[in-house]
Amino acid sequence: MLESAAPPPVRPVSPPKIQVRDLRVSFGAQEVIHGISFDVDRNDIFAIIGPAQSGKSTLLKCLNRTIELVPGARQSGEVVIDGVEVGKIPSVYSLRRRVGMVAPLPVGLPLSIFDNVAFAPRAAGFHDKQELAGLVERCLRQAALWDEVKDRLHTLGTKLSGGQQQRLTIARALSHEPEVLCLDEFSIAIDPVTTMRIEDVLKELKHHMTIVLVTNLVQQARRLAGRTMFLWNGEIIEEGATDVVFSEQPLSRKTYDYVNGIFG
Repeated sequence: MLESAAPPPVRPVSPPKIQVRDLRVSFGAQEVIHGISFDVDRNDIFAIIGPAQSGKSTLLKCLNRTIELVPGARQSGEVVIDGVEVGKIPSVYSLRRRVGMVAPLPVGLPLSIFDNVAFAPRAAGFHDKQELAGLVERCLRQAALWDEVKDRLHTLGTKLSGGQQQRLTIARALSHEPEVLCLDEFSIAIDPVTTMRIEDVLKELKHHMTIVLVTNLVQQARRLAGRTMFLWNGEIIEEGATDVVFSEQPLSRKTYDYVNGIFG
């Protein structure tokens, strides 16, 4: 009599990197995010799409508490990273080192390329010249910028082209060695070729961190994201595997119309 084969081992399910529960955000009397809940898997690219004024950028600000810098903003609900509610993390600065943010338009510091990347590590007490040089090189390589600037590291970062400045901004965010990288429409002011180069960078970076990507280019979400969320007027219309969101039969007709350019 043949013995039955042993069942395959059950792989443990990794808990989400980010959990958002009943998040509401208001500016004055106007509520702009209406009680949304979702999870972000670790080591994934999670895309957020939707028309202008849907609350996408506001949502990103809640992940590292930069929403607290917006006058009149009020927030309720929970944002949890690795099981800890971000509002209960004693040091907001330590949180923002863990959750890096890249703005839509590159904002270079009026410093050299080297000092742009080295600024945050130095502020955190990192001063060994050799180790600092290694960190700067690593971040510039991760941002696909090293080969273009390695011979002019001490020229002003603001002299770079728009696409190069955007990659410099990403390198500066990486200097914190973040666990989560939030990108807010990084391709809004750069050419398609540079956009594709940065997309290749993100595909590599997701092996080392979790990426939350707000994009106004729906096909960019399709190319990059494991999961996509369609946000409209502060509400989640649909959230799920990207291939389902972009299929011929998503859960919502609004999703189909938006990703196919019928509105938005």
